[in-house]
Amino acid sequence: MGTTNEPETNQIDQAISEPHKVPVWAFWRARRYVLTLWIFLGCVNAYSLRVNLSVTIVAMTQPRNFTLSNGTVYLERYFDWDTKIQGYLLSSFFYGYVFTQMIGGYLAVKFGGKPVFGVAIGVASLITVLSPFMAKIHVYLFLAGRVAVGIFEGMTTPSIQNLFTRWYPPLEKGKLVTICLSGSYIGTVISLPLSSFLATTLDWESVFYISGAAGCIWTVFWLKIARNNPSEDPHISEKELTYITESLKVTKINKPSLRVPWRSILSSKPVWAASAGVTCEIWGYYTLLTQLPKFMKYCLQYELDSVGIMSALPYIAVAILLQLSGQLADYFNSKQYLTLTLLRKSFVAVGFMGQCLFLVLSVHWMSKFGTVFCLIVAVGFGGIAMSAFCVNVIDLAPNYAPVITAMANTFATFPGIISPILTGYLVTDERNVEQWRIVFYITAGIYLLGSVIFLCCGSGELQSWDSEQWVKTKKLTSEEGCKNNAFESDEK
Repeated sequence: MGTTNEPETNQIDQAISEPHKVPVWAFWRARRYVLTLWIFLGCVNAYSLRVNLSVTIVAMTQPRNFTLSNGTVYLERYFDWDTKIQGYLLSSFFYGYVFTQMIGGYLAVKFGGKPVFGVAIGVASLITVLSPFMAKIHVYLFLAGRVAVGIFEGMTTPSIQNLFTRWYPPLEKGKLVTICLSGSYIGTVISLPLSSFLATTLDWESVFYISGAAGCIWTVFWLKIARNNPSEDPHISEKELTYITESLKVTKINKPSLRVPWRSILSSKPVWAASAGVTCEIWGYYTLLTQLPKFMKYCLQYELDSVGIMSALPYIAVAILLQLSGQLADYFNSKQYLTLTLLRKSFVAVGFMGQCLFLVLSVHWMSKFGTVFCLIVAVGFGGIAMSAFCVNVIDLAPNYAPVITAMANTFATFPGIISPILTGYLVTDERNVEQWRIVFYITAGIYLLGSVIFLCCGSGELQSWDSEQWVKTKKLTSEEGCKNNAFESDEK
């Protein structure tokens, strides 16, 4: 019997020790890489829909020359929205986004990541196409449309975590996950200058039409190409399927289950540390994402056609550093130079400290070169921290990664709601550098707080409650305890 099983064991060992390698130029021959490409493009589309308003609102509200038929020229704005209304509009996306994180995680566990991710982006794209009509009817209808976009996009990040846990081998997850999530920053890089270009050469409406149409086209291809699990993909090779499935056995990925150990998750210090860290990182990300175009225009005196390009430069840096950090983390992990916990904490500490330092410098070295340089470096360091956060939930609990991601993202959504509104009240004169400094100081302090929390309570170790067998054992133990207590009570 041992002889019969030996060839199979050797095949499995070989599949894990010798990964299914494919040349970079022929990535389409590995289905996990094809999936990575389409998740990356999905994240590009999702963030394009999210950030297009940051630049477009400048075009929608800045004074422009209008000429009457009699030759009279006067200044007028498309929409007469003050800074407070603009703050509510810029944060409105997150009003919906905060409520659907847990729903997205639940649906991904039940139905898989493919349909949830695809439908969410598809519907958000359709609403974006309709946004110009909503804005012309009434500001509150436009705001409601942005809330609706947030509602559907709130399901995207938890849903792709489900795909990560079922498609990506442990020794490749850092590299592949960071490639996927770098699409968020690439989407920002593309959307900001493209929005600026379209708003100045065509009109502000074209920004919504083009970004929405791109999302709709992506959705059609995604629903045709993607699969929830490697075993469902008709084009995957036997060698790649064996490599993925056997290597995932090490992390004990279970079949989809609706039984979630909520008590263990909610009482876990590493889960709360990851959630707090992501929340602090996202505060800075959303603050800069929504406010940089206005800061660049009014404090650094960039013209609208340059605002998008200059605002996008920091996100090129973060996209590059995110992928490099993911590769470096996988290398350190494979060589076992550091424990996984120390590895994650080191990356988070370096990322947060770098952001804190250069963000403060950016509002003291006030020049077109100095400020932009500091902002590029500050936002770039965020890629180092995010390379740890984006895989940390898979470290802790691969079976419940969608649920934990949803929980972390729920808390991380509040900065997107609070920060633009707070900035709208703090910065009443958009040309006043002192008012902007207060906003940047607050953001730097929050970065520092996130670093301290994760260094004290974070972890990279697999949590015992992630095992389905552990959950069942706890349930049986609890039931037996109740029966014993009842029996003792009857005896008494």
